[in-house]
Order: sequence, then structure tokens, then C-alpha cells
Amino acid sequence: MKRINKSILMSTLAIGILTVASCAPIYKCGDPIPEKQKGCKRLQAVVSERDSLCGSLTYQHKVNDQLTVDNKKLQFMLSGQENINENQSDQLNLQSDQLDQKNKDLQNKERMLRDMQAIIARQDEATKKLNQTLRDALVGFGSDELTLEIRNGKVYVSMSDKLLFKSASTAVEPKGVEALKVLADVLNKNPDIQILVEGHTDIVPIKTVLFKDNWDLSVARATAITRMLNEKYAVAAARMTASGRGEYYPKASNDTPEGKALNRRTEIILSPKLDEIMNLLNNPGN
Repeated sequence: MKRINKSILMSTLAIGILTVASCAPIYKCGDPIPEKQKGCKRLQAVVSERDSLCGSLTYQHKVNDQLTVDNKKLQFMLSGQENINENQSDQLNLQSDQLDQKNKDLQNKERMLRDMQAIIARQDEATKKLNQTLRDALVGFGSDELTLEIRNGKVYVSMSDKLLFKSASTAVEPKGVEALKVLADVLNKNPDIQILVEGHTDIVPIKTVLFKDNWDLSVARATAITRMLNEKYAVAAARMTASGRGEYYPKASNDTPEGKALNRRTEIILSPKLDEIMNLLNNPGN
């Protein structure tokens, strides 16, 4: 629908007014022709044109009003779309930040895993070297007296009662003292090695004035060896732990004399310090 130019409308009305000036004055839109002027044809034509133009103007006002309403709705929709776009953008930015953080965490974990693997590899190498050094140093002792093996990254030096103690005694036999001296010399040259001394027995019950049971005896024997390593051979006390497991951690079946002999033992368990690994776990970002 074409818009009606206000100046054109006014010009047309002015012409109409001048044309019918001899008939009668023209009133505003919608005014009827006075009864005494109804016979003036020129007036009727101008009024008809006036009413047509007024109708067009009224329609145009309605169109303009509707366009204004539609424009407001469109502005509202666009504003809402902008809010939606902003929310989506914020969510995408948040997801991107979260993904970046996850990637950083993954990279840190991978780096920590590589560092830990490197530490463990160095410790395994040191453990193997220690095991070989002990084998070379303790070569003069038979397999029925002591054995060496690596388990779970630790060196196990298992010394039998035959080498260390008489029955129900905590006094170390001379050959056992000799073995402990050789062991202490190696330990003092490897100060980063932690030492756990464990006493073990068979299932034959024992009850004496000094020991209530096998558990008591196993603890006392472990303590005796720990004291000897510290007091006689200067192995640092802070490196050592003494414990007794009695008959509760057998190495072999107690159903045979051979099995019982294997179970009557003192195990000296040597392991590398875990300080490096613990520091890595406690400070993963460093």
C-alpha cells in the first residue's frame, strides 16, 4: 500500500477548497455536506475526494501503527536472540576453559607418570646393583644359611636360624656375626637404603621365662640384630625398623622338618627411600 504524502494531501485539499469556494466552506474529514449545499456538484466531488483521501490516510495510520508494533516485536526478538547468543557464547567459553584445564591436568599427570617411571627405573637399577653387591660380598655363605632375592623392588636377605641363633635364643652365633658385619659394610656404603628386620619362627610352641610365645621370640631376635647393626657396626638407627611376625608368615609348609627349618629365619629387607616418589606425589605441579 502506497504511503500518502502529507503535503500532497494538503495541496489537494487546498485546491478543492479553492475550487468550491463559491459553494461553501470545507470541513474536516467526515463532516457531512450541509443540506443547503447538497446541490453543489463541485462541492460533492471535492468532499468525495476528501473522504477518499481521509480514508486512505486513516488506513495508512493503521498500517504505520502495525509496522510500529511489528518493529517493536522484531526488536524484542532480536534482543532475545542476542541474549541467547551471549549465553551460548558464555557456555562455549566455559567449555573451552574446562577443556583447556583438563588438557593441562592430563599433561601434568602424564609428566608426573614419566617422572615416576624414571624414578622407579633408577630405583630398580639401584636395587639390582645392591643385590649383586651383596651376592659378591656374601659369597662365602651357603644357600642353607642365607639367600638373596629381589621381590617388589626390594632386596630380601633371608638368614636361617642355623646361621644366626640356637634354639629359643637371641644371642647371635659367631658365623652370623660375620655375615652381619659383611652386610653392615655394604649398608654403610649405601646410606639411602631403608632396612626392615623381620623375625620369623615355625609353629612349634615356645614358652620360657623370657618369651611368652613365638611372637615374642621373633620380635626379640629382630631387635637383637637391629641393635648389633647399630651398636657394633654403626648402621644408623633411623634407617632401621625391627618387627616380629612369629609363625604367621611362613615361607614353606610346617608339615616337614625341611619346611620348618625354612620358616625359622630372619629376613633383612632392603628398599630404596621413597622420598623422591612421595615428594612427586605431594607436589605434582613442581
